[in-house]
Amino acid sequence: MGAKAKGERLARMQASPQYSAGKFRNTVPASEIPAASIPGMAVAAMTGRDARHPHQPIPVVTPPAGTDAEGLHVTWFGHSSALVEIEGKRVLLDPVWSERCSPSRLGGPKRLHEPPVPLRELPPLDAVLISHDHYDHLDMETIQNLVDLQAAPFLVPLGVGAHLERWGVPATRIVELDWDETHHVAGLGFIATPARHFSGRGFTRDETLWTSWVINGPTRKVFYSGDTGYFPGFAEIGERHGPFDVTLVQVGAYGDAWPDIHMLPEDGVATHVDVRGGLMIPVHWATFNLALHDWSEPADRTWREAKARDVRLAIPRPGERVDVDNPPAVDGWWQQIA
Repeated sequence: MGAKAKGERLARMQASPQYSAGKFRNTVPASEIPAASIPGMAVAAMTGRDARHPHQPIPVVTPPAGTDAEGLHVTWFGHSSALVEIEGKRVLLDPVWSERCSPSRLGGPKRLHEPPVPLRELPPLDAVLISHDHYDHLDMETIQNLVDLQAAPFLVPLGVGAHLERWGVPATRIVELDWDETHHVAGLGFIATPARHFSGRGFTRDETLWTSWVINGPTRKVFYSGDTGYFPGFAEIGERHGPFDVTLVQVGAYGDAWPDIHMLPEDGVATHVDVRGGLMIPVHWATFNLALHDWSEPADRTWREAKARDVRLAIPRPGERVDVDNPPAVDGWWQQIA
């Protein structure tokens, strides 16, 4: 479950412009799920289950071993976990390697495919980025294994460091940032930028911050949306920090009952345009069944909208390493197994 912030960590949170009356707040308020809609959601969850899973195994690619990190490459491991290799450095995003994204090993959303590579076979990392503390983005077992297997620091939003310390991460390896704060690691600049979401691992919400991320190399730039609803802040990010060579943008796990905290695929493409992205790689889909839409729908809608808006797009198989300067053509691989 993690831990609550206290002491100096809590004082820093309370001083944040995003913090008010004991909670972090969105710049554009997000609506909460009305209680009256919950019974209808429960009924919908019991129907249409077959379409929410692929009918054939998801094709998982084993990433190439022994490659250097020069240039700009992205390896999507599934859901929102990805490796960014940028100008000789390696950054791991929201790593979740467990079988379930849940507080329990016995229940909760279960993986639809195996991780493309064991954690112990990842190359040396320069940084690990966490967008927020939900179970499908912050996984205790994965974090604890990375502490032993890697020497990289963990860059997290305000308050999330309390979870990591509870799990045994040394304080010297935790960097907590508020929105618009920057930290430099291994010649890279990391900026925590706004998102429109929420947080919480138990029965309380919004006691830790959520964020999108800007990764600045010497000459290349990457944007990761984290989990978010669409809002005007993305255009501001584009003006201040863009253009970006590649974006990793959330396109899945959306629903009518929570329109403000997870983007529709069309919103994801709009976000890519707003931040002035070059190549778009959609994330937050395919690996865990977290919503009521069909399994293949996020990729289908993203591809259609990208073509309509003339957006460069790559939709890799889990484990496929994408050269941002020479991306593979979109081939609809998910449609063959849906």
